[in-house]
Amino acid sequence: MQDEYRTVARAGVHETEINRSRFLCALAPAATEQEAQDFIAAVRKEHADATHNCYAYVIGAGAAVQKASDDGEPGGTAGVPMLQMLLRRDMRYVVAVVTRYYGGVKLGAGGLIRAYGGAVGEALDALGTLTRTRFRLATVTVDHQRAGKVQNDLRSTGRTVRDVRYGEAVTIEIGLPDTDVDAFRSWLADATAGTAGFELGGEAYGDTAAQRHSDTAIR
Repeated sequence: MQDEYRTVARAGVHETEINRSRFLCALAPAATEQEAQDFIAAVRKEHADATHNCYAYVIGAGAAVQKASDDGEPGGTAGVPMLQMLLRRDMRYVVAVVTRYYGGVKLGAGGLIRAYGGAVGEALDALGTLTRTRFRLATVTVDHQRAGKVQNDLRSTGRTVRDVRYGEAVTIEIGLPDTDVDAFRSWLADATAGTAGFELGGEAYGDTAAQRHSDTAIR
């Protein structure tokens, strides 16, 4: 698994105008290829009267699935530069649709490439991105007497509490960086006098911070 990847912070639309043509770039997170295709279909339906609805998407932390479409523009002038912009920005699990309303002035192949790629880049700048980091899932089991303090300590030290369940004991699901597992195990033993249970699970990705990265923060 990749250690981290970037994705778009939120769904949204950013519009630019070039030589009287309107370019509307709709971006959205997409966990699966089906979600990406559903988003594309929704945008096409909304803008059925547009000259073109070109798209690109990247699915998978390792960019395993990459698709693009020129939707009637000259080959390689729309979908490919859109896809290249997503990859250049290290974007994953994201779909982009650029809707063009033709304004009567031809842009030429070079102009189209700059327009479609640029529309995606400007939309990423406007909507922002999130970095998601790989972590280990883990389960802490603690008695009710200590549960409140353990939860407060977890949150105050910036650890990710994913779920809390109450039964005969309290089960707290957390996310940990791999490099933090041994230190956390020792801390938990000290904090609960060795009474807490600790079990490692699988791997997942999560937001390291709800921070947007501007173009200057993205290589």
